[in-house]
Amino acid sequence: MFHFKCIPFSALTTEELYKLMALRQEVFVVEQNCPYLDADGKDQNAWHLMGFDDDGKLIAYARIAPKGITYDNYISIGRIATATTVRRKGFGKKLMDVCFEKIEKLFGTEPIKISAQCYLIQFYESFGFKTVGEEYLEDDIPHIAMIRD
Repeated sequence: MFHFKCIPFSALTTEELYKLMALRQEVFVVEQNCPYLDADGKDQNAWHLMGFDDDGKLIAYARIAPKGITYDNYISIGRIATATTVRRKGFGKKLMDVCFEKIEKLFGTEPIKISAQCYLIQFYESFGFKTVGEEYLEDDIPHIAMIRD
């Protein structure tokens, strides 16, 4: 069992901030062996969707950015991560479903743009995202832009 919490940066406790930064670093820096600056200046203007298990462990996370933060004309979802212990158990799908619910509640029905790691194209297509443009390298990992209208 798990529950979600979606709050702006200013409402994060220091414990929540620590947990979300730790999960992001575990997945994107350590697991993917990709040194990059995670603190990119976008967190302060974003909403933070956190999925916790019954023990209070952060097991799923996504950053929701309003228009103008990551993309001028699109809301974006980024830093989408699940803990290795819960992969292939439906938590990523549930995380995305809750993202869409929160986005609609916060911003209405607006198009969403993501920068997807290419190996996850099919996963994001299952939510209605379509690839746009050409593949590119971001931190030496193949990515592609995807939009959900």
